[in-house]
Amino acid sequence: MSDPRGTVDLSRFSSRDFPVGAGVVKRTLWYFVNALFFLNPLFPFRTPKPWLLRLFGARVGRGVVVHPGVNIKFPWKLRIGDHVWIGQRVWLDNIDELHIGSHVVISQGALLISGSHDFRKADFPTYSKPIVLEAGCWVGAGAIVTLGVRVGTHAVLSAGTVLTRNAEPFTIYRGNPAQVVGERRIS
Repeated sequence: MSDPRGTVDLSRFSSRDFPVGAGVVKRTLWYFVNALFFLNPLFPFRTPKPWLLRLFGARVGRGVVVHPGVNIKFPWKLRIGDHVWIGQRVWLDNIDELHIGSHVVISQGALLISGSHDFRKADFPTYSKPIVLEAGCWVGAGAIVTLGVRVGTHAVLSAGTVLTRNAEPFTIYRGNPAQVVGERRIS
């Protein structure tokens, strides 16, 4: 008996038309580079990481620090400004464009997700939207930023915050869903 509301049929799912932005050889090479030099906690060296990202098509500024345990989906869809810090166990799940402005901090365990699935369709298709982190913002430890979101300049997402809508500049957010809790003033 079928439900009048419909059912999900994952046997119909296909990622064939999804624009990954690189061929199978480049994606395979990146899989191994990501595992050996970015995800690997036994590779603590920071200096080669921006160079490796550039090698795979990322635009990376000066003074970028990428700590161990960071997972980056597609570097060719990544833009990073100057003096950015990316903490341990950060996941940049950037199946769409991810723009990180200068002087941004992404703390430990933060998750930036630029893709999802359309749960209203039986074949559960993938879709994506870009994420933009403007200059000087801080994504706290364990915070989640979802697809299509712009984090305004110098905004702060407290630890564990879940942001599903744009964040205003110089505003502090906390909670799930993110709520305004204050204004950021820098001295």
